[in-house]
Amino acid sequence: QVQLVESGGGLVQAGGSLRLSCAASGGTFSRHAMGWFRQAPGKEREFVAAIGWRSATTYYDDSVKGRFTISRDNAKNTVYLQMNSLKPEDTAVYYCAARSQFILGLATTPGEYAYWGQGTQVTVSS
Repeated sequence: QVQLVESGGGLVQAGGSLRLSCAASGGTFSRHAMGWFRQAPGKEREFVAAIGWRSATTYYDDSVKGRFTISRDNAKNTVYLQMNSLKPEDTAVYYCAARSQFILGLATTPGEYAYWGQGTQVTVSS
């Protein structure tokens, strides 16, 4: 069983930056592909970024491509989301998620992830 805990959210002005962290425990972190999702009030949870477990291949939603960067440090059991040039429409609760171990390929839908964190709020003011 993998437990995930996000941190790093907060209030930032448009154009600013934040770095989210997701600390994993209870499993072998390096065996799990990871992803970040977000959910704004009244909207469905949407894909933001993903990173593979084997080759650290990354994939981004078009809305964040060029502004957000996902990375992982397997020695620290942590995945990061560096968010630059933030916009008010990036405001949401951000969730970290892990796929079951050893699954290849990057996933973009919530149902493909087995483990979830509790979320961290990101608010971007205009």
